[in-house]
Amino acid sequence: MAFVLSMVALPARAADYTQGVAVSGNTATIWFKSNVSTTWVDVHYTVNGGGQLNVRMTYSSANARYEQPVTAPSGTVLNYSFTYNNGTPAYDTPSFSYTVGTTQPPTGTICFYENANYGGASFCADASSSWVGSTWNDRVSSVKVTSGYAVDLYNDINYGGSTVRLTADTPNLVSLNFNDIMSSFKVGTNSTLPTSDTPDFGPNVSVFDTSTPISTIQSKLDAAFNAQLLSPTAQFGTQRYTFMFKPGQYNGVFANLGFYTSVVGLGQNPDDVRLQGTLNVDSGWNYGDTANATQNFWRSAENVSLVPNGGTNRWAVSQAAPMRRIHIIGNLHLGPSNQGNGQGYSSGGYIADSKVDGSISSGSQQQWYTRDSNIGIWYDGVWNMVFSGVVGGPATTFPSPPHTALATTPVSREKPYLYVDGAGKYRVFVPSLRTNSSGATWANGATPGTSIPMSQFYVAKPSDSTATLNLALSQGLNLFFTPGTYHLSETIRVTRANTVVLGIGFPTLVPDNGVDAMTVSDVDGVKVAGLLFDAGTVNSQALLTIGAAGSTASHAANPTTVQDVYFRIGGAVAGKATNSLVVNSSNTIVDHIWAWRADHGSAPTGWTVNTADTGLLVNGNNVLATGLFVEHYQKYNVVWNGQGGKTIFFQNEMPYDPPSQATWRSGANGYAAYKVADSVTSHEAWGLGSYCYFNVNPSIHADRGFEVPNNANVKFHSVFTVSLGGVGVIDHVINNTGGPAQGTSTIPVNVVSFP
Repeated sequence: MAFVLSMVALPARAADYTQGVAVSGNTATIWFKSNVSTTWVDVHYTVNGGGQLNVRMTYSSANARYEQPVTAPSGTVLNYSFTYNNGTPAYDTPSFSYTVGTTQPPTGTICFYENANYGGASFCADASSSWVGSTWNDRVSSVKVTSGYAVDLYNDINYGGSTVRLTADTPNLVSLNFNDIMSSFKVGTNSTLPTSDTPDFGPNVSVFDTSTPISTIQSKLDAAFNAQLLSPTAQFGTQRYTFMFKPGQYNGVFANLGFYTSVVGLGQNPDDVRLQGTLNVDSGWNYGDTANATQNFWRSAENVSLVPNGGTNRWAVSQAAPMRRIHIIGNLHLGPSNQGNGQGYSSGGYIADSKVDGSISSGSQQQWYTRDSNIGIWYDGVWNMVFSGVVGGPATTFPSPPHTALATTPVSREKPYLYVDGAGKYRVFVPSLRTNSSGATWANGATPGTSIPMSQFYVAKPSDSTATLNLALSQGLNLFFTPGTYHLSETIRVTRANTVVLGIGFPTLVPDNGVDAMTVSDVDGVKVAGLLFDAGTVNSQALLTIGAAGSTASHAANPTTVQDVYFRIGGAVAGKATNSLVVNSSNTIVDHIWAWRADHGSAPTGWTVNTADTGLLVNGNNVLATGLFVEHYQKYNVVWNGQGGKTIFFQNEMPYDPPSQATWRSGANGYAAYKVADSVTSHEAWGLGSYCYFNVNPSIHADRGFEVPNNANVKFHSVFTVSLGGVGVIDHVINNTGGPAQGTSTIPVNVVSFP
């Protein structure tokens, strides 16, 4: 990194010196030993917080160092720093602190090497912080760390830029994307964070077992729902509710699931928890939109079996409301109770790794994606019903009815989930990777995979600092986020292969002061699931980044997965983020995301208020997306630069609010929803729709919904555009193929295959 010399004292270089305090009786001798051409040293010190003394130190020939004695009985706190010369320039060290009578950290706590595997030139530093200087700037390739200590590396001077924490010897910084870029560092002790196999999940989580009276369970469910019913603040509120059921049977459980509400079974398989009653979501609940279910966001049901009251369960949800690992012993209806007669619209949705013994009726759902499940039969379809690996699902008949079916899902790994073992201890189960999969993982027995004890997780609470979260990761722990809102003062950095970062109950991560919320290194097998990233009021370049820019390693045998992860730009606050999700690592699986630039909220929204360019930016090769919901971004909603990408299901609304044609884009009419870069030679996608509703300026046109290279190996199946109520026009579906989507009849323009 660049740095500038000045005529004032410069930051000290760690390789220049060692220092410490030697104690004999009631005398503490502050000492400084130079490794460079030093002819004088000044020490600046305080005793027990008193006034600062500035003294020219005396050189001791016997000890070959500069010294300053201080009367200091045991318990005295000395704070001190040095100014020294190396030829003409003067240098200031950082401040140090020592309490007389305690053990000083060993000299050489951290050692830095210019080559991998601790080769080449080196220097060491003790428990302090320092700029490395011109000699070592951008030169470190490996680091040795004394047990009990940690070092934070920074790629800029003054502890700025990107950072990584090391708590053990690291023979090669390439794997952490930090080779030859360190410009400053901080050294400290490596405290151990507490873990437990029976953790406290916080006040927003209720855990029930079969000894809990049903009346108590029902009372808690009702209280959570009634507090939100027709509330003007619920949709963007801070309330979070997670209801967890230990194995057993529960009769008469009637759950209405409002915003940020989750019902979770704690068995290892769904049939271990049996509910008799309902898991109900319907229209008529939301302030300002009682006629529809199009704002039934941010709720979930997972890992339970349900015997529906009356034989049919209603799940009339929209985006960010998944059903995973659910066994419906009966029928499932996905439309609201008032559908028809110009009302009761719904805009979901997602089901995976589930079984429905009877029928599924999608009703008024505009679109839906079902993956790797077993169903009795599927009825209905409005615009875009997509299935991959669904046993009992319909065949491809797009556009009439609008069903698109793949017999298998190319690659899948189900989301990690929490459960309780036979000893009453909590564990997280990580299902195995599958290729060409179909049907639920538990359809013919227990889900294959790996069980991780909860003692290998740090259970995060909203009061935790970002430094604490990064410390947990640096200690080799996984992260488990409990429900609540987390303000991030720095980036959460996931650097270890196979790390699990799992949330329950819609934990909401808010980056403050323009930091990126989370980065994942280009390593194997990281699982990020169950999180809501909510952009802060200062623009972030990205909310979540998978892999460093330029990553090329293959992760085909053990890809990183991003599942049930949601991105929100605006709504709760006037959020800003240039990109929501950036995928640089090859073979990443993006399985069910909703990236949403808000068109409404409790905070103001607008073209210059909650700004965001792109929802998903893919640079890695052979990335698979299963279930993309990306809406309202101001440029291309999805940009795909990597080779060999695949998308199964895509739902999009273009931004509602371009104020004018020229404002949206100069030289063309708007941006396509989904852009495959001109350099891409292989890409394939199934079941994609883009909608427009330009209500700020209904005269707006978009040239096309999808913009792709003209190449025989870039293939699109079942793709369409539609103008909602004729408010604006999309002139073509894909490139210049397909006529204009326009008119008040809201009829899609379909392209069965392209090219």
